[in-house]
Parts: sequence; C-alpha cells; structure tokens
Amino acid sequence: MRFPCLILLLASCAPIAHADIYGYTDEAGTLVLSDSKPDNRYALLLRTEIAQHPQLATPFAGGRINWENQKRFAPLVSQAARTYHLDEALLHAVISTESGYEPRAVSPKGAIGLMQVMPATGKRLGVGNLTDPAQNIEAGAHYLRDLLRQFDNDLQLVLAAYNAGENAVLRHGKRIPPYRETLQYVPRVLALYKKFQAKT
Repeated sequence: MRFPCLILLLASCAPIAHADIYGYTDEAGTLVLSDSKPDNRYALLLRTEIAQHPQLATPFAGGRINWENQKRFAPLVSQAARTYHLDEALLHAVISTESGYEPRAVSPKGAIGLMQVMPATGKRLGVGNLTDPAQNIEAGAHYLRDLLRQFDNDLQLVLAAYNAGENAVLRHGKRIPPYRETLQYVPRVLALYKKFQAKT
C-alpha cells in the first residue's frame, strides 16, 4: 500500500501561504507530488489556499463547501463510518470533493447527492433513494468499503476507482487510470483527508 508514502509527501508540501501542490503519475503508476513545478510533467492539483481559507471553493466539486451542511450531516457520516468501519475523515474528504455537502447535487454523468453515487451503483448496493442524504452516504460508504476490499486497502486505487470506476482501474493493470480528472481527484481527496484528520 503506497498511501503512507503519499501522506509523507503531502506533509512535505505543508500548507504555506499561497503554496500549491503539483504532481504527476510516473511510469510505475505512483503519484509524485511537489510544492513547486520543476518541469512540465507536473500539473496543478491543489491550491492550498483552500486549507487556509475553508470558505473558498472546493478543489474538485467547483462549488463551495457548505459548512452548515457539514455539521448537519456529520451524525450520518459518523453512523456510516461505524457501520462500514471507515475513517470519518475519509468520508468527509470524499463528500467535500464530490459535492461540497450539497445533497441535491447531480453531475453531468448522472451521479447523485452528497457522495455522487451513480444510480447503477446504488441499485447494485440495494439503495432505493440516492437523493436521501442518509441513504446516499450509506451507499457511498458501502461502495468505499467494497473498493477497499477489492484493492487491498490501497487508498489511491480505491479513490481512483470511486472516481473512474473499478473497471477502469482494472483495465489499467491496477494503476490509477491516466485520466486528467482522476489524476487530479486522487491527491485532492487525500489532501482533504489529511486536513480532516488533523481536525479530529
């Protein structure tokens, strides 16, 4: 599992005023991160002003984190985390990235709700109403738990699969698919995960 190494890399890119996080995926499928852009392989992944000014837009969802909703839905997140043996901070990081805590969010591809669950995934998990925040969070947590089992707790691959689909990760030899959205999504969620962990 490569996640601990990534955490160390992220820690080395600690939030300092107006610093950004850049990265790329090397030939071995490993994320390489930096707080500068040494060459053209590196793309901007995260503006760390978000960490210092949480009222700013979320890095991926394109909207604002609704901190009132974050508090409102925190008990549901806690419950789902207990049920599926997940870290609450991970669920908060995914929700922040996916929807900014907007329960009515619908993506152009049809993903629904707080955790942006696809209807087919919800149906597979036996969830009938993805617009209901409790059911949506449960579905997303259930899916994350299934992905953790499938990818041997490799959190990078789990998040890549959550974003691009598990079949995309499998097609690319259990590596993060070379999709720009996914290459940006994974480190962004991990960075937010680290920040939510620091708050607990």
